[in-house]
Amino acid sequence: MSQNEARYTIRSLFVTGLVAIVGTVVVLELSGSIKHSDNKDHVPVGDFQAIHITPGDTFRMSPKSSELHGVCENGYMAIASDVDPTFRGILVDYKNRGVRCHQPAPQPDEPAQSEEEAGDE
Repeated sequence: MSQNEARYTIRSLFVTGLVAIVGTVVVLELSGSIKHSDNKDHVPVGDFQAIHITPGDTFRMSPKSSELHGVCENGYMAIASDVDPTFRGILVDYKNRGVRCHQPAPQPDEPAQSEEEAGDE
């Protein structure tokens, strides 16, 4: 190696990388490429995944509770918080389509015995 070859220290490489990252973020922010939303109603509540279960297969799941529960809201599955009752979000798939849920139909009350049947006993 020749004596004229430039040497760069780790510190100068680190500072150059940091300045490049900060400069990129500032340019993107000033050009409006970074979108900031003040509307918190359309922010994702969480990231969920479904586990396909077949009979006889076992899967591992954490024994801890997630502090969330599912409710059927207007025919769609909603995730609600156990801690904050106002915190609720509709479950959607990767194309932002709502996941349907089935609410069982209310069972009709037991029919009262007719007077004839009651008199036979």
